[in-house]
Amino acid sequence: MKRRDFLQQVGMGAAAMTLPASRLSAEATESNPPNIVLIMADDMGYSDLRCYGGEIDTPNLDRLAANGLRFTQFYNSARCCPTRAALLTGLYPHQAGIGSMVGPGGREPGYRGRLNESCVTIAEVLRGAGYTTLMSGKWHVTHYVYRDPEPTLHYGTWPLQRGFDRFFGTLSGAGSFFTPVSLMRDNTFIEPGDDFYYTDAINDEAARFITEADPDKPLFLYTGHVAPHWPLHALPEDIEKYKDVYRMGWDEMRAQRYERMIDDGLVKPEWALTARDERVPPWEEAEHKEWEIHRMAVYAAQVDRMDQGIGRIIKALEDTDRLDNTLILFLSDNGGCAEIIQGQDTRHGYFARGGTTPEVFPGEPDTYAAYGYAWANASNTPYRKYKKWIHEGGSTTPLIAHWPDGIQEQGALRHQMGHIIDFMATCVDLAGAEYPETFNGHEIIPLEGISLAPAFANDPLERNAPLFWEHLGNKGIRDGKWKLVADGDADWELYDMEKDRTEINNLAGDHPDRVAHMDAAYNAWAERVGV
Repeated sequence: MKRRDFLQQVGMGAAAMTLPASRLSAEATESNPPNIVLIMADDMGYSDLRCYGGEIDTPNLDRLAANGLRFTQFYNSARCCPTRAALLTGLYPHQAGIGSMVGPGGREPGYRGRLNESCVTIAEVLRGAGYTTLMSGKWHVTHYVYRDPEPTLHYGTWPLQRGFDRFFGTLSGAGSFFTPVSLMRDNTFIEPGDDFYYTDAINDEAARFITEADPDKPLFLYTGHVAPHWPLHALPEDIEKYKDVYRMGWDEMRAQRYERMIDDGLVKPEWALTARDERVPPWEEAEHKEWEIHRMAVYAAQVDRMDQGIGRIIKALEDTDRLDNTLILFLSDNGGCAEIIQGQDTRHGYFARGGTTPEVFPGEPDTYAAYGYAWANASNTPYRKYKKWIHEGGSTTPLIAHWPDGIQEQGALRHQMGHIIDFMATCVDLAGAEYPETFNGHEIIPLEGISLAPAFANDPLERNAPLFWEHLGNKGIRDGKWKLVADGDADWELYDMEKDRTEINNLAGDHPDRVAHMDAAYNAWAERVGV
């Protein structure tokens, strides 16, 4: 859709573009620092939101986009816990101790599987600047997640010991939405109540934290959703809403999303739509169509429910007269997930029937399944690959920025390139905080990211180094318009991202000198950060 149509669809006339909110001067921001609310989805693809080309009903996020900005070229760290480590610390995941996944980890410092003492969190820094610091949702940056009667080792890596004043959520990465394990309030494990649904609980607690926060202090709220991560668990009324939407199949879904994204300026028409995943048949030849339609409907219901609750967070900000001076940032931790969950799963504290198999239709509390690579391929339209890969389908995310007092344009796009490591620098900048050289007796690694604030005014982001990635051997470097990327031990691929962001035309053979130069830069970075 055209930008004007997008604004009208979410309830804003085109005239809204001519009525910008005033932008705070640097002096005014310093005297009245903004509240900051970070909201992260889990395993959500680039094109799932309606305001990013999707068909899922997301009116609250669409409202934030229509009254704020949509970034088209923003990156995460391609996997759940590495992204969270980078978001919280402003460092690359390896520097914070989570280059791979959480867990007992190895002896190498970059892979210990928990936040280390060489980093600080946004909460630790902003609390020092007078902020109330709040968190609701998924933590996933510690491997100490179980109910130990003597949890002395745990405390140093739990939210309240890393700068948050209040916490509600889970320490672990995934599990039942109806009976999650490692559910906590502050430092105490708790049991979910009756009629519990985790997505609702995360949003309701976040809204309650806002309502109860000291009105005379700025607040920082980090809301870490699990939706729409597997297992496919959703409420019947939300699933019902999408029961017929996906009868079009994945091919038509990808085509429709791609056209809407072109019309709205999110992708360039010269970036060809990637081929369907070679493992996926044409929709006309797909088996078990009713099951396929159902599991995508459950996935969409999870996203829809998340958006409903985000509406309650927005209302809490409105009811406490905070919305105008609150920077809300929404993104996903990685691209759509092609992981397949097979068989019965008892790892998360309950018995689940079936896995990602057509014998069981997912959604109910005792099911445990994923939506598969066919639908993940569609979620990541128009890009290649999935969660854990460094190609665009795994590492790029929608980013919505909403701040009436600080962002002048409404409904605009931002094509500046940003990365999850930039959140810390942005928060430090806007809060007038100081990023420490030492903290609690430990020397702190200097910031890697830069402030995104100039992009809010559509100024360039002056980054003095390329962006880098490494996860499970998948690796990449983005330097200006050039991206070098590889799957594990495979050869480097080189892409011109201005002409071919869908990574179809590998130019490595045409530019060996550039490949060698970028390879050397990658290796130097890898040695520096502990890959």
